[in-house]
Amino acid sequence: MSGAVSESIWLRPSTSGVGRPASHSRDEITAAAIALADRDGLAAVTMRAVAAELGAGAASLYRHIGNRDDLLDLMVDATSADIDPTTPPGRAGLITLGERLLTVMQRHTWLPELVITRSAFGPHGTEVLERWLGLLAEHPAPAADKLEAYALVTAFAATFAQANLSSGGAHTAYLMYAARDGEHPHLAAAVADMGGGVDDVHRFDVTLGKLLDGLLGVER
Repeated sequence: MSGAVSESIWLRPSTSGVGRPASHSRDEITAAAIALADRDGLAAVTMRAVAAELGAGAASLYRHIGNRDDLLDLMVDATSADIDPTTPPGRAGLITLGERLLTVMQRHTWLPELVITRSAFGPHGTEVLERWLGLLAEHPAPAADKLEAYALVTAFAATFAQANLSSGGAHTAYLMYAARDGEHPHLAAAVADMGGGVDDVHRFDVTLGKLLDGLLGVER
């Protein structure tokens, strides 16, 4: 969509001339929104509710943020500040970054939904992406493939986190039951081949490694 880049919250002045004088910074507003989402869920995050968290009027938030969509983008990017971009080199570094993405999404249970449904890069998320591309700097794959791989790994981490949060292990429990009911011989054989359990096959790092191998052929 034409003009979409210029509308990015990070490419606008941190304070506008609209509304009441600002009493809190953009970072403070974002931190309050994250705390509210962590405590009460994403649906609770409204401009009015965040303002109440800060003891301010809702109008004062519009000095920094145009609307709730801007606030959600700021929240997503702010969580990336918790991801240490320092990693070992090569494939191990890629898996380490993936694991850190997952950890952040598990810490903020509202985050996977936003990562899956929105695409927003700010300064913190860009630093993580930069490290990802740095780890692949010598890899012969086209730059577009490297960017697509990052998008898919991020989506995988979000889906993995969301599935674990929503199922609470119930899905795996039923698979184990079905593997023993005598009516699913192929499933029973697969479970037996994995040593009698299905948890290992869903381990994030193992699946991520396979994803990387398939997408980029990253050597071990």
